[in-house]
Amino acid sequence: MNRISVILAASLAALTLTAQPAPERKTLSQSMDRAFGQAEKEFVPAVEALPEAKFGFVPTKGQFKGVRSFGAQAKHVAAVNYLLGAAILGEKPPAEVGEGDGPATMKTKAEVVAYVKGSYEYAHKALASLTDANALEPLKSPFGNGMTNRVELSNILLGHTFDHYGQIVVYLRMNGIVPPASRK
Repeated sequence: MNRISVILAASLAALTLTAQPAPERKTLSQSMDRAFGQAEKEFVPAVEALPEAKFGFVPTKGQFKGVRSFGAQAKHVAAVNYLLGAAILGEKPPAEVGEGDGPATMKTKAEVVAYVKGSYEYAHKALASLTDANALEPLKSPFGNGMTNRVELSNILLGHTFDHYGQIVVYLRMNGIVPPASRK
């Protein structure tokens, strides 16, 4: 092969390697659901990581006065997932949410984990309902008398999970447990 043929062959090979189809354009619903799914993949295993005997754990050293127990943190996140999902869908929550703290009667780890998992399933259903047409439509906020929209509520779903994930990670580490997302 002469030099020009080699250069042309190398250029063709480079174009073939780099010429990949454009990524599929995701919908708003798919994008929000993907991000929320990532938060769920960290939160749920973290809730499952603490033994049942420690679900009532509340830090006592430092600036922890009045904080929720580990189990109460998990129930709170689930209750808010149900509240936000219901607001996005325009319906009543399908599970008891209490005052945003979940059912007071729920005590066991198995009950809390099932409640948490159910809330994520329901929130995914709500995120699947997002469309370009309804995303910014004004809605009554589930928190007070203000107005909001589905995009804002979707962002709260994600942010709220990570806010409390950070808190339960501290609780896990205070109990000598490495959070599942931090394990090698």
